[in-house]
Amino acid sequence: MKKGRRYSMELAGRTLSVDVGRVAAQANGAAFMHYGDTTVLSTATASDAPREGIDFFPLSVEFEEKAYAVGKIPGGFNKREGKASENSVLTARVIDRPMRPLFPKDFRNDVTLNNLVMSVDPECRPELVAMLGSSIATCISDIPFDGPCAMTQVGMIDGEFIINPSQKQWDEGDLQLTVASTSTKVIMIEAGAKEIPEARMIEAIYKAHDVNQEIIRFINEIVAAEGKQKFTYQSYAVPEEVFAALKELVPQEEMEQAVFTDEKQQREANIAVLTDRVKEAWAEKEDYLAYLADAMYQYEKKTVRKMILKDHKRPDGRKIDQIRPLSAEIDLIPRVHGSAMFTRGQTQICTVTTLAPLSEVQKIEGLDPNITEKRYIHQYNFPSYSVGETKPSRGPGRREIGHGALAERALLPVIPSKEDFPYAIRCVSETFESNGSTSQASICASTMSLMAAGVPIKKQVAGISCGLVTGDTDDDYIVLTDIQGLEDFFGDMDFKVAGTHDGITAIQMDIKIHGLTRPIVEEAIARTKQAREYILNEIMTPCIAEPRPEVSKYAPKIEQIQIDPNKIGDVVGQRGKTINEIIARTGAKIDIDDDGNVSVSSDDKNAIASAINMIRIITTDFEEGQILQGTVVSIKDFGAFIEFAPGKEGMVHISKIAKHRIDHVEDVLTLGDKVTVVCLGKDKMGRLSFSMKDVKQGPYQSA
Repeated sequence: MKKGRRYSMELAGRTLSVDVGRVAAQANGAAFMHYGDTTVLSTATASDAPREGIDFFPLSVEFEEKAYAVGKIPGGFNKREGKASENSVLTARVIDRPMRPLFPKDFRNDVTLNNLVMSVDPECRPELVAMLGSSIATCISDIPFDGPCAMTQVGMIDGEFIINPSQKQWDEGDLQLTVASTSTKVIMIEAGAKEIPEARMIEAIYKAHDVNQEIIRFINEIVAAEGKQKFTYQSYAVPEEVFAALKELVPQEEMEQAVFTDEKQQREANIAVLTDRVKEAWAEKEDYLAYLADAMYQYEKKTVRKMILKDHKRPDGRKIDQIRPLSAEIDLIPRVHGSAMFTRGQTQICTVTTLAPLSEVQKIEGLDPNITEKRYIHQYNFPSYSVGETKPSRGPGRREIGHGALAERALLPVIPSKEDFPYAIRCVSETFESNGSTSQASICASTMSLMAAGVPIKKQVAGISCGLVTGDTDDDYIVLTDIQGLEDFFGDMDFKVAGTHDGITAIQMDIKIHGLTRPIVEEAIARTKQAREYILNEIMTPCIAEPRPEVSKYAPKIEQIQIDPNKIGDVVGQRGKTINEIIARTGAKIDIDDDGNVSVSSDDKNAIASAINMIRIITTDFEEGQILQGTVVSIKDFGAFIEFAPGKEGMVHISKIAKHRIDHVEDVLTLGDKVTVVCLGKDKMGRLSFSMKDVKQGPYQSA
């Protein structure tokens, strides 16, 4: 049996251990990670040769959740893990985003970073362990990589930061922050927050950055002992002579004229004309033609970056801190429960809100024992027509899942509790047109859609993105407010921030360089706050200032009452007989949770009132003197049984039916009669006893 070597460090009060050489020896790099009792196997593998016919680095990151890690057997017929969960996809993206820029830009070999979650300790989140494992496995491998990098998570409870919080602290705290760093700079930020002030967020980011430096020193020790020599790869960089020949055919001034337009389609048409000219000139130079697409891309990129950084000119003519033209409207889609459209330049999002009973919340089967369902759901779609392309729809990809989750995270802090608003809520953001920052536009559109649907959100939330172009030194840079697609493609950063007037609710930062200095981070956060305030005050509030007082007439009406949890069984009845009878009689839908919260929904308010009345009668301990109305359901020689609600009956003795003497119950009552009675308490057998003849005029409860 292979023993391997173990390396350990103390991290946030727990021991982080890494076994190298113990398992998965055929991978290029493998780190068997242990943090508390959480165990993750992280591997890095690369193909021997580059993939032909591509112009990008083919990196795949996987985060595999195994049910056995939490002592469960998967649900479903096959009892086997299916496709990756949303959490798996989002975790893989968080690992991918900081690591991808550290691989060589001209690297074309397939690389896979796989993280197998084998055991979960609720005190040590497996996502964090996988993030660190991927970095260590890649650093000690022979795969070209400019690491190490490290990641730290920060939570906050009662105003105090918690480094690498437990799962419960992470789920229930006011901050969910993940920060990745190199030895000098921050390279990735991902955050969800309950309106954290900007200064406090920056403090948390750099507290995580400091912890990352400890981890990087630990990784460097492992690499010094275990690291393999990096292999030599085939470079796909464009030769300098190809660039020189291209510039002779397309002078710098002509390229600037081609890209300097605020219309994406016009810019693409201009570049196509230039590309055709070069293709014709190089018809006999097949070796040059092989680099044409990449050379044109690089030339356009260098031109845009030079215009922005040196000349302070943006392709669409805007100022550095200027937002594109904005517009907002609501109620553009009829009959849905709520709709809104937000347009920023050539980016346009329409969000539709749907309300449903709480029984329609999304059930979640995963490794987090604290989260089994999701009441607020945000989904994002990005069809090919939004960018003028054509391709078949294959369902949501990782990018769409990530954008939907970002918008969901941004809005979750302002969603009312189920006690205040007993609905399941689904927002779907449809991308009508895209030219940068659609995820942030979907946050704005969703806020207005929720308000239009009558969802009493606590505050409005807006989102905006900042970009970056850097020069040769750390202090040679320029931050751009509201980047469009071209500035995102050719720039160094996409820094998305969402929040209310009072603080940040979500951050997602992607970069293409080896990190950001603190002044850049601080300026980007300040710029997004300024832009967010403008959008909230000048665009969204004039469109819809506050949530509508009532939900749409097309939405189900829901009322909620509280019953004694000990009475839940009475309402449900044996095998659901009682609750099903209430549903059958009223047509209302009824949901009951373990705490005794009862939600009753229907399009008919009378049906809701009737169902609630039945539930109240069933759960009421009748007292002497209480007046009710019920239905005769059984007649005996000694009296009649009156039903007041499904499963709730009482008896009227023959002597209590009429003021005069009667010989037979049938002389006065027949089955199905509606009668008014007064409660006399319980008889000797413990049954509820009622009287018809002693009823006085007054209010009564009826079924």
